[in-house]
Amino acid sequence: MTENENNDQLNSNETSSHSGARYWGNVEVIEEGETYRISRVEIKPRHGIKPQIHYHRNEHWVVVSGVAKVTCGNEEMLLNRNESTYVPAATLHKVENPGHIPLVILEIQNGEYLGEDDTERPYDLNLVKPAPESK
Repeated sequence: MTENENNDQLNSNETSSHSGARYWGNVEVIEEGETYRISRVEIKPRHGIKPQIHYHRNEHWVVVSGVAKVTCGNEEMLLNRNESTYVPAATLHKVENPGHIPLVILEIQNGEYLGEDDTERPYDLNLVKPAPESK
């Protein structure tokens, strides 16, 4: 790969529509192809990603630093540095940072379609109702 091709690849990753700041942290696309995307995801302390479902892709999450509270389907787990989990397609999932330091995970998305319109957030769509608060 020439220096210009290498710079073009770096620039395309930097300008990916999937990269950028979010209210809960930041996403940086490291590399992507037609059927995969590798991202560095940083979640602020006491923040998290809303529950969501993807129908055409699976995800693997590897904790680089911090602690991840992961909900995948009906299973909830805490993951520490160097631990990972797999999120199958069509599974409601979310990740939260219960700690006091930023949570950094590497996210590997793999599937036939990676478009953002394959992301459903059932709470936003009122498909899932949160449990009523007890008084």
